[in-house]
Amino acid sequence: MTKKAHASIKPGLSMRHVLCLGWKLVILLSVALCVFTFLRIQQYSHSTAARPRKSRSLIYEFNGNPKNVDRANFSIYIHSEPRFVFDESTTRSAVFFDRQLRNSIKVAWGEASMIQAERILFEEALQDPANQRFVLLSDSCVPLYNFSYIYNYLMDSPRSFVDSFLDKKDVRYNPQMSPAISKQKWRKGSQWVTLVRRHVEEVVDDEIVFPIFRKFCKRRPPVDASKGRKNLKLQKQHNCIPDEHYVQTLLSMKDLETELERRTITYTVWNQSTTNMDNGGWHPFTFSYADAGSEQMKRIKDINHVYYETEYRTEWCSNNFPSVPCFLFARKFSQGAAMRLLSQGVVGNFDVSTLLEAPP
Repeated sequence: MTKKAHASIKPGLSMRHVLCLGWKLVILLSVALCVFTFLRIQQYSHSTAARPRKSRSLIYEFNGNPKNVDRANFSIYIHSEPRFVFDESTTRSAVFFDRQLRNSIKVAWGEASMIQAERILFEEALQDPANQRFVLLSDSCVPLYNFSYIYNYLMDSPRSFVDSFLDKKDVRYNPQMSPAISKQKWRKGSQWVTLVRRHVEEVVDDEIVFPIFRKFCKRRPPVDASKGRKNLKLQKQHNCIPDEHYVQTLLSMKDLETELERRTITYTVWNQSTTNMDNGGWHPFTFSYADAGSEQMKRIKDINHVYYETEYRTEWCSNNFPSVPCFLFARKFSQGAAMRLLSQGVVGNFDVSTLLEAPP
């Protein structure tokens, strides 16, 4: 991952990319991906309702109530390890009970299986015609605001939030993708996106870009000391991380970038590894208990713009208003850090003792 963006925050903590959260409580570490979907009161005409392609069965018109802070106002879909079940024996949070997908797959970082899992999540969430905003979340993120604020922030915008930029130094584009995917349409960004329904349909119904990614966008094998000189040959292989390019490139090819806020809504601090085995790669900084105080959270919440170095672009964060906070979520938080946020009320009032009780 190449260095691409900075936000206004404490010196020494360079903001680069972004990933996402488990809402209300911290999701179990076994969670690979989670879609958090929001609904609103609205009538949907034929032009805005889901367009049933493939074998997807959806309703054209939806008249219903929004999903708010109570469970009637949101849906959770979890992609976990195959056959892992969320119930009283595995989580103390009832909002996750039986929310795992039945058709989850084995996922490996840097492989096409990651974007395949995203597509499976999105397809499942599309079955409910009331779902109108789709947020990809992970197990180590936290909300920076209460539910009502996040809900209104996302519902007030008609756009998707997609971290998408041009990297002039990018070497991940594989010429074998041409002509189906041109280099001019190649984009990079965080996989943790927030999409409106129409853009989710584009992802699920894609039959061109995904197969090409699966064939030509593959992670280079990591350095293995036991292989000795064979590593030299392995490191000459083309290197590509599918989940950092797929949604961005797909929406670019569909000429939908004017419908995007080209930024993410989740904050991450990135540190560069200094070990030879990691090949100088970037890794998300993990917030510990000591790092998760109200002062640090306030610094993140005060960020109002992001600078993209490769495009010389400053993205001022707005959402039908002159200025809004850039980030609704932040990662990467350890269990201790998350417990501190909950116990001190940094992200809202919550009785943390309920998490400490033994499961029935």
